[in-house]
Amino acid sequence: MIKIAFSDIDGTLLDKDRRISPATHRAVDRLTKHDIPFVLISSRMPRAMTHLQDDLGISGQPLIAYNGGLVVVDGKTIFSRAIPIGAVATVRELNEQLSFSTSLYHADEWYVPSLDHYAKRETHNTRTEPTVRALGDTIRSWTTRGIGAHKIMCMGEATHLDRVTRELKSRHPGSLHLYRSKDDYLEIAAASISKLTGISTLLTHHYPNINLKECIAFGDNYNDIAMLAGVGTGVAVGNARPEVKAVADHIVAGNKDDGVAEGLDRLISFR
Repeated sequence: MIKIAFSDIDGTLLDKDRRISPATHRAVDRLTKHDIPFVLISSRMPRAMTHLQDDLGISGQPLIAYNGGLVVVDGKTIFSRAIPIGAVATVRELNEQLSFSTSLYHADEWYVPSLDHYAKRETHNTRTEPTVRALGDTIRSWTTRGIGAHKIMCMGEATHLDRVTRELKSRHPGSLHLYRSKDDYLEIAAASISKLTGISTLLTHHYPNINLKECIAFGDNYNDIAMLAGVGTGVAVGNARPEVKAVADHIVAGNKDDGVAEGLDRLISFR
């Protein structure tokens, strides 16, 4: 029996207008009435997720941000795993050589050196605003505070990002997860985390009476593979990557055709 639901956001939950569709509202309302939590899990920062919780009427539910790097319950962090500041400094060094767009994230902080078209696109897509500050200033501030980055996004020419990937693998072996969501997008996180580790952490600390086999999860991209393979019911939306569909237990309609709503209505029964 499914006792909790998890959903990725971009490419999975949101419709063609990057909003919550009426069908998804109805499906989540149905879960809420039967006391089944619906938890958002994403590479996004928390404040790019909470407005979606508000839209769904699940404000205050736990959330898993940064692909499992940050787990928040009742507005408080119960788990945090950041990229060491030395790796952040390496990205800054490579940025000066290759000139690609860089975003640095920690908890609800988002810093960009300029409002280029990539930063503006992320602002539009996530309905959040970054703070413009030089990369070096952010690194110095974070060094003083003893923190690192929950996520780094590098965006630009594919050949430049290829080199960034090679350099980071060489200089920081085994410590980073390097994920190309698109040819011109490189997302960087700590190597030890994933959406599946985020779910496991949340269950252990907040839902001890629920195990992985009693979870359903929805996703579309490479960073969802471990999650869909590890939970009891893994569901790929119709627009998911072939590798994601290959590990899923079920495939539903695409995100633009209410795939998550279809899965929630069809796969969760109430006793």
